[in-house]
Amino acid sequence: MKNTWKIYMLTLISLVVGTSQFVIVGTLDQVAASVDVSVATAGQLITVFALGNAIGTPLVMAATSKMDQRKQLLLALAIILLGVIGVITLPGFGLLMVSRVLLGVGTGVFVVTAYGIAAKLAAPGRQGGAMANIAMGYSSSLVFGVPLGRMIASSYDWRGIFWGIGLFSLVAIFAVARTIPVMEGEESVSLGKRLALLKNPRIALTLGVTFFVFISYSMLNTYITPFLTAVMPTMKGKLSIILLAMGIASLIGSKVGGLLADRIGIVRTLVGSMVVHIISLLLLSTVSGFGWGMVTLPLLMIWEIAAWTFGPTQNFNLVSLTPEASGIVLSLNSSFVQLGFAAGAGIGGIVAGRSSILEISWVGATSVVIALLIGVFSFRRGRELSSAQQ
Repeated sequence: MKNTWKIYMLTLISLVVGTSQFVIVGTLDQVAASVDVSVATAGQLITVFALGNAIGTPLVMAATSKMDQRKQLLLALAIILLGVIGVITLPGFGLLMVSRVLLGVGTGVFVVTAYGIAAKLAAPGRQGGAMANIAMGYSSSLVFGVPLGRMIASSYDWRGIFWGIGLFSLVAIFAVARTIPVMEGEESVSLGKRLALLKNPRIALTLGVTFFVFISYSMLNTYITPFLTAVMPTMKGKLSIILLAMGIASLIGSKVGGLLADRIGIVRTLVGSMVVHIISLLLLSTVSGFGWGMVTLPLLMIWEIAAWTFGPTQNFNLVSLTPEASGIVLSLNSSFVQLGFAAGAGIGGIVAGRSSILEISWVGATSVVIALLIGVFSFRRGRELSSAQQ
C-alpha cells in the first residue's frame, strides 16, 4: 500500500505529459494564427511530435540503458520541460517545430520508463493494473487536456496551457527525485533485435494494420477543430464541450475493446471496430456535406469509440502472437501508432490545404479499408498456418 500513491502520482504526471501531445489538437486554428501559417501547415506540429516520439524514444532508451530508471524518468521530464520552455519563449514556426520534437522524445521516454517503474512499485500480482493506470493517465489527456486547452485558449493565449504543463513538469521533477527510489534499468534490447521481429510476416502485417488505422485517426483528430468549425459553425463557442464528449467516447472505446475481446474474440472485435470506423467516417462526410450538423457529434463519438476499441484489442492481438516477446512487440506497436499519427497529420494537411476539409473523412476511411484488407489477409494466413501445424 505504501507505493500505491506513488503509482497514482505517476498516473497524474502521465495525464499532464499526454496533454503536451494532444492539446495542440484543440487549439490548432489559434496556433496557426499566432505563428502566421495555415492550419494545414500548423498540423505538422503533430507530425514532428509523433516522429520524435517514434524514432527518438528507442534511441534515447538505448543510449541511457545503463542509467537507473529514476534517472531516466528525471531525464524525460527535463527534456519535456526544455520543450515546453521552447514552445513558450522561442519565436517562429521553425523553432516551435523543434520544441515539439523535444516534447515527443521526452514524452515517449517518460511513458516507457513509467510503465517499468509502476510495475516494480506494484504489489505482487498487481503489476498489470499498475501499468494500466499509467496508460489510463496518458489517454485521459484526450478527455481533460484537449477541452481544457481549448477553454484556456479561448480566454487567454494558447501558450497558457503550456505554462501550466511546464510548471507541473518542474514540480514533477522534484517529486520524482524525492519519492521514487533508485531502480535498476531492465536489460537493454538492441534496436536490431527489436526490428528483427518485423521479419515475422504476421507481426509485420499486424503492425501494418496499426499504421493505417492510426493514419486515419490522426487525419481527422489533428484537424478536428477546423473540421468542427466548418460543419458546426453555430457551435464554435462550445467546441470545448464537444471535445470533452469525444474524449469520454475514447475512454468508453478503450473499455469496450477489452470487454468485446473477451466476449466475442480478438479477430471479430478488430474487424468490427474497423468496419464501424469506416462507416462512421463515410457517414460523417456525407451528413456534414448536407449541413446536418447535429448528427455530426453522435457520429464523431461512434468514430472515437470504434478507434479506441481497436487500440487495446490490437495490443492483445500482438501479445497473443508473440507472448515470449510481449514487451518488445508492444514497444514496436507504440512506434507504429506514432508513425501513423505522423503520416496522418501530414496527409491530412495536404488534403485540407488542397481541397475541402470534409475530404479528410473520405481519405481517412480509405486508409482504414486498406488496414481491414491487410488484417483479413493476416487472419486468414494465421488460420492456414494453424491448420498446417495440426
